[in-house]
Amino acid sequence: MNRLASATSPYLLQHADNPVDWWPWSAEAFAEARRRDVPVLISVGYAACHWCHVMAHESFEDVAVGQLVNDNFVAIKVDREERPDVDAVYMTATQAMTGQGGWPMTVFAAPDGTPFFCGTYFPKQNFTQLLQSVTEAWTGQREAVLRQGAAVVEALAGAQAVGGATAPLTADVLDAAADQLGQEYDEVNGGFGGAPKFPPHMNLLFLLRHHQRTGSARDLEIVRHSCEAMARGGLYDQLAGGFARYSVDAHWTVPHFEKMLYDNALLLRVYTQLWRLTGDELAGRVAAETVAFLLDDLGTSAGGLASALDADTEGVEGATYAWTPTQLVEALGPDDGPWAADLFNVTATGTFEHGMSVLRLARDIDDADPEIRERWQRVRLALREARDRRPQPARDDKVVAAWNGLAVTALVEYATLTADPVTAATAVTIAEVLADRHVVDGRLRRVSRDGQVGEPAGVLEDYGCVAEAFCAVHQLTGDGRWLRLAGGLLDTALARFGTGQGGFYDTADDAEELISRPADPTDNATPSGLSAVVAALVTYSALTGEPSYRKAAETALGTVVPIVARHARFTGYAAAVGEALLSGPYEIAVVTAEPAGDPLLAVAHRNAPPGAVVVAGSPGQSGVPLLADRPMVGGVPTAYVCRGFVCDRPVTSPDDLLAQLGAGGG
Repeated sequence: MNRLASATSPYLLQHADNPVDWWPWSAEAFAEARRRDVPVLISVGYAACHWCHVMAHESFEDVAVGQLVNDNFVAIKVDREERPDVDAVYMTATQAMTGQGGWPMTVFAAPDGTPFFCGTYFPKQNFTQLLQSVTEAWTGQREAVLRQGAAVVEALAGAQAVGGATAPLTADVLDAAADQLGQEYDEVNGGFGGAPKFPPHMNLLFLLRHHQRTGSARDLEIVRHSCEAMARGGLYDQLAGGFARYSVDAHWTVPHFEKMLYDNALLLRVYTQLWRLTGDELAGRVAAETVAFLLDDLGTSAGGLASALDADTEGVEGATYAWTPTQLVEALGPDDGPWAADLFNVTATGTFEHGMSVLRLARDIDDADPEIRERWQRVRLALREARDRRPQPARDDKVVAAWNGLAVTALVEYATLTADPVTAATAVTIAEVLADRHVVDGRLRRVSRDGQVGEPAGVLEDYGCVAEAFCAVHQLTGDGRWLRLAGGLLDTALARFGTGQGGFYDTADDAEELISRPADPTDNATPSGLSAVVAALVTYSALTGEPSYRKAAETALGTVVPIVARHARFTGYAAAVGEALLSGPYEIAVVTAEPAGDPLLAVAHRNAPPGAVVVAGSPGQSGVPLLADRPMVGGVPTAYVCRGFVCDRPVTSPDDLLAQLGAGGG
């Protein structure tokens, strides 16, 4: 019997027809293990995971392996994107036992959930031997197995980072973090570290804000070089836009081809802000193309953005994306084919596998002559049409609250700079999906699919990212509803997720009890729950004038100062929020009857200091605290600029507004 057929998770549905008698994560599964007196096999992965597919094909689709599992275990399949809390707890155990982690994650646990053996991917023969060995240990050495599990749980309990505040996140700490990133920067290839190399979006956001405060040319060059290297490499889809999850090499040439919503949302913010601050044409182009990718490739018919595009196509990684010179000639003809091979570095020997190449820009196209750019665009379109006729990667179309929140914030930032009504409307529509579908009885749900909300409760990052998104939409629309919704989520986060010592747990105090309560303050692929909530608290405080939310943010940031000081690469979002607090953040209100096209509003958006909030609307507009008691001066549009609740004189000219913002705008 397989119990996954009704799951909302595409990953679980991929396993619905396995010979393994899978259970979803549930109390009933553990009760069945107790009834049968057998251990639990917990298999954790996600739909776009290449090695998850490999292990599924080798082992979980094999009848003999399925029988071995069914006879001796209760098997539980977990989508890590639906249940990040479960993933976090067992990933910590896996790393503690093996020194490394990753997916698929394979955990053997007692019927109470206590892990006693952990690993990741196992080839079929090894996995079969492991199943037999665990079965023998459970039946013949039960006491030793349980002692090992108890020791792991004790270690996990001691490892949770929920300590109290230590020291303020000062300018000196942030300056040192920027210096540390500069020392770890790859001067040749951009980014940080070696292979595999991940897009360092949150660190780049921090460095852009640090540059605004300090004027550091070094910070700006790190961001500009890294952004150019990523966008010209194979990490970036040269035909359709969108970034892959990471590069398998140190120079961004060959990606791991899955495309994740969260990476593209965060990178959209980076390229948008780089373009805003410098006018860099490549940054502006990539930002526009990333918006198109989000809307065209990840938009779902039920509303909201899908989680990911798969790394594989029909079991072959990169099959949709790689080319040979001959294939280029077939698609483009004898003139454009060789020209495209030169432009995209498609060689006879190949840069990928089996003589294939991943497209990368080997020439600087953004500053090229108009006729070259026109030819490039014509070639791109023809190659895209040819590629669209190939088999396409699968799509994980579940809607994750936190990641859609990240996307909404990014889309709002792009829309306010470009005055693009389509992007603005899309951001509002996604926010409405989150508000109307994912907020249930005042609490957030983590996922939805096909218009139906799932059961998993929202974790801290959901509350933070969605609250920040609602604050962004409030600024975009001037609608007080979004600010009220953000406040409700933040009040819940403070009441339900707080540690009592200034920090936060990742799960609520009334959430399902796991073997330990996760609390990871570090920024990894996405902002930590703590960083996300702190960002929203700072913005909400600036929009409402309520200092208690700012105080909560400062206290929470104080708990991660030691990590910022020692491991800057894992605190990029927290450090970016720290820059907003140092800046003020500025509160900019433009009182105008016609916000669209108002030159004061354009100046505010173009020159906003780090973390600034910007609202526009009629005097005393309902639900917008920053417009309260602020009339037009002389009956003309007027800008009010405050910093830390202390205000400058109102101004009516763009030049005067620019002068007031100059010190913080960089």
